[in-house]
Amino acid sequence: MVSWWARPLEKVYAAVFIDAIMVKIRDGQVRNRPIYAAIGVDLDGHKDILGMWAGDGDGESARFWLAVLTDLKNRGVRDIFFVVCDGLKGLPDSVSAAFPLATVQTCIIHLIRNTFKYASRKYWDTISADLKPIYTAPTAADARARWEEFAEKWGTPYPAIVTLWESAWEEFIPFLDYDVEIRRVLCSTNAIESLNARYRRAVRARGHFPNEQSALKTLYLVTRSLDPKGTGQTKWAVRWKPALNAPAITFADRMPAAEER
Repeated sequence: MVSWWARPLEKVYAAVFIDAIMVKIRDGQVRNRPIYAAIGVDLDGHKDILGMWAGDGDGESARFWLAVLTDLKNRGVRDIFFVVCDGLKGLPDSVSAAFPLATVQTCIIHLIRNTFKYASRKYWDTISADLKPIYTAPTAADARARWEEFAEKWGTPYPAIVTLWESAWEEFIPFLDYDVEIRRVLCSTNAIESLNARYRRAVRARGHFPNEQSALKTLYLVTRSLDPKGTGQTKWAVRWKPALNAPAITFADRMPAAEER
């Protein structure tokens, strides 16, 4: 397990998705703790779990995230085009410090799901339809105009939705500067969802864990079942090669030479 945790990584990743799964850990008393997984998509379209880190459950500090990103750098990562996450406080500033050229992007699917938490179920379909023109807008300015229309319609019955989107706006709009192929990659949750489904099955089977290390080991074993040879070039997900043609053009000046990959 230690060698897997410290294994070398690719120099450049098109995207790194960071997501959390909640586990029950008995440390004096049983409480929910997040285990964060970083899923990287390399320039050949392979997905790989880069690592896992246990949080304290009280909202991780910028120092925590800087330590996570420094770990990735120490294992060979030199650049990341996009870091996709779900409103993790402290992470954007840490990304700017560790990978200055990286763009932090809010996970659109998670943002939409979080929106539904504040609305009556009977309005979900209507709200979903009203949100679509925002995240499919051709430009950030057009998205803002569509958002103002949405806020005018839903702001009075559901002010919490307006607050949610306003607080996420700066990390929501970056992907609107790119073409549809890059948007499709960033909006995809297949990597996260398939991994989390396997993690949750393992967590439910255990109920709770005696300590942090036990939880990490269980999730590590699930991860290795996806990549039994531990090579870091997992085959458990569909390749993203077609969608990565667009980043290859957009980020041509940041693409490593073929012999360096």
